[in-house]
Amino acid sequence: MLIRNPADILSYEITSETNYLNRRQFLRQGSMASATLFAAPALGAVLPAGTGAELADVARSRYSTDEEPNSFDDISTYNNYYEFGTGKEDPSRNSGEFEPRPWTLTVSGHAEKTGTFNLEDFVKPYRLEERIYRMRCVEAWSMVIPWVGIPLANVVKELQPTSRAKFVAFETLHDPERMPGQRSRVLRWPYREGLTIAEATNPLPLLAVGLYGKLLPNANGAPIRLVVPWKYGFKGIKGIVNIRFVESQPETSWELAAPNEYGFYANVNPEVDHPRWSQARERRIGAGLFAQKQPTLMFNGYGEHVAHLYDGLDLRRHF
Repeated sequence: MLIRNPADILSYEITSETNYLNRRQFLRQGSMASATLFAAPALGAVLPAGTGAELADVARSRYSTDEEPNSFDDISTYNNYYEFGTGKEDPSRNSGEFEPRPWTLTVSGHAEKTGTFNLEDFVKPYRLEERIYRMRCVEAWSMVIPWVGIPLANVVKELQPTSRAKFVAFETLHDPERMPGQRSRVLRWPYREGLTIAEATNPLPLLAVGLYGKLLPNANGAPIRLVVPWKYGFKGIKGIVNIRFVESQPETSWELAAPNEYGFYANVNPEVDHPRWSQARERRIGAGLFAQKQPTLMFNGYGEHVAHLYDGLDLRRHF
């Protein structure tokens, strides 16, 4: 028998006793119902009601950086969320009346477990983790953000994609009445993003439901968004309602809007300049316009975890 050190076992490799005994009770439903992915473990995620509510039983992650996080004000008032406006402060100004609950997510495509799930049922089987990640904006700015969420790899594993699934495609809610930015033609709505299966099953990506130990603010993508720390910020799709397992590389919003500027992979790469600015250096948001810039790190500093995903790939062509 092979005995492993518990510290070396990743969270998605562990099957709880409850999950094991109840795996065959999974309900496959394609209608908008209260489907349950599988029975939740004792320490499963619980999402409280109320804006800014505290999240309980949050585990620390070994993937966190030891850098000092940006302030909550920095993170929640300076971001891109074009569904609420194109200005950096528009999301915080225009999303206050948005109600992110109740919420459902639809899973479809080449996977064994598909259907439409209430948000609470979708996240309940997993343990919440806090991960303090370096995040790189596309315009040579960066932040350090204490996200709270569930590892995407755990979710993908449980949904059991088939061998035909080569990519995971995501879509944001399309609701111009509640998301006034969608009334503009700045992008083709709804917002779309995607990852390869290999990227999605890497241990770093997070489906975030919180920030600074509390429920995710509307301006940051409530109630659930994607966080991929080695890629530029636009890959972090917000307000997710659809997840599809597909065979071909999915179309993504910024790739459709400006393919010469924004590629599918969007890996942080200081050697590939954006057509309108250099990517070689960056400045921390909140440090002030006259703060000294620092060198941009390849893969945003997460190369030890993700560089192998791109072996043999020309990262200048596949940018």
